Amino acid sequence: MGAVLVSASLIYIGGMILNDAFDAEFDRQFRRERPIPSGAVSELRVWQAGWSLIVAGVIGLAVQGWWTTFFVGLLAGSVILYDWIHKRVTLSPVLMAACRFFLFLTVASVGERGVTGEVVWAALALSAWIVGLSYIARRESRRGPMAYWPLVFLAIPGLLAGLVHGDDPGLGVILTGLLALTWTVWSLSHTVGRAQPHFGRTVSGLLAGICLVDVLAIAPDPSGMGLYVGLFILSLLAQRFIPAT
Repeated sequence: MGAVLVSASLIYIGGMILNDAFDAEFDRQFRRERPIPSGAVSELRVWQAGWSLIVAGVIGLAVQGWWTTFFVGLLAGSVILYDWIHKRVTLSPVLMAACRFFLFLTVASVGERGVTGEVVWAALALSAWIVGLSYIARRESRRGPMAYWPLVFLAIPGLLAGLVHGDDPGLGVILTGLLALTWTVWSLSHTVGRAQPHFGRTVSGLLAGICLVDVLAIAPDPSGMGLYVGLFILSLLAQRFIPAT
């Protein structure tokens, strides 16, 4: 499992680096403080590093089997497509969500049970969360009134958890759902209804909230909940030193 974690992380980091490479021309015009236009790093070196990390991550996962090869191909394709066109299309939050969706399926394909219906539900829940989060993140660099309908996507993880565990939710599902709801409302309070919205705080909170969405997926089995709650707290602590947006 360590190899899977490292390989998936390589794809993620490679995608982040390629994002700067694809955005180099835009940054030269509008964000000259970014690493490439500021001269902190050469554009060629960024391209080389990004592609190398993604290829290494794909190979590291592809050796796990044919189904994993199939899903990691979709994952890498989604990452590259997002990096390429996210500045030019309004549906880029959906592309970002696709990256998370296929990451779920890629990792699940390595496990003994493979890609089950429950895994697909969990992947859809996280994808919906990412769509809502990404829409708010896009507002940081745009002007004009904010539309609130995309925030409905943030409620979908809770709704799916209710559908999947509705017959006998158990205390773990109920408590986790309440925690996720409370955190979502608190995060949105920095943006919704504010004359001067603080998008950065909202996005930072919702990024940490990804861990809570993961907890919803495993809530019926409380044995692993401590890990995700710990990662949630670690995310908040890390944001004090590393900006989340």
